[in-house]
Amino acid sequence: MVQDNSYAASLLDALEYAAEMHRDQRRKGAEASPYINHPIQVARLLASVGGVSDLPALMAAILHDTIEDTTTEKQDLVERFGDEVAGLVEEVSDDKSLPKAERKKQQVDHSPHLSDRAKMIKIADKICNVRDIAENPPAHWDLDRRRRYFDWANAVVDGCRGVNDELEACFFAAVAESSAAVDGEAS
Repeated sequence: MVQDNSYAASLLDALEYAAEMHRDQRRKGAEASPYINHPIQVARLLASVGGVSDLPALMAAILHDTIEDTTTEKQDLVERFGDEVAGLVEEVSDDKSLPKAERKKQQVDHSPHLSDRAKMIKIADKICNVRDIAENPPAHWDLDRRRRYFDWANAVVDGCRGVNDELEACFFAAVAESSAAVDGEAS
């Protein structure tokens, strides 16, 4: 599918911004991969598995952790990418001023109320996180903590169901494969 140059330029602008904002960050896994790989994977899943070609959704996927995990504020995104993209990023962002347990509870409680595009971003994000936790977990995460993450991710995605069958199937397959891998480690 050929898009016009403004489509590609917009995606690359979002990628450049996310790379700059996440430049000093690493993933929590033992390999400590560059953080920017994660939002790229989320956007790739939306496009390749979910069949999403909606530009604001793909841009928001690339930017989805900028408000939550960098110095970016919503207004920064509004000024550079517009209200629509900034709103989607805000919609999938946790309030870091809250304790972690409350943020996790809010993700479960709020997921049914997200827009369809935000739900798809959330599902793709959880697919990536589940795979990462199975394949390259943080060093201090024991098997029980990894299993609890899979259960929590399931609860979040349950609230997002009904927006994209392919992403949902991919998520549940990732959880099944990841759970089997973790259970295999326990044996």
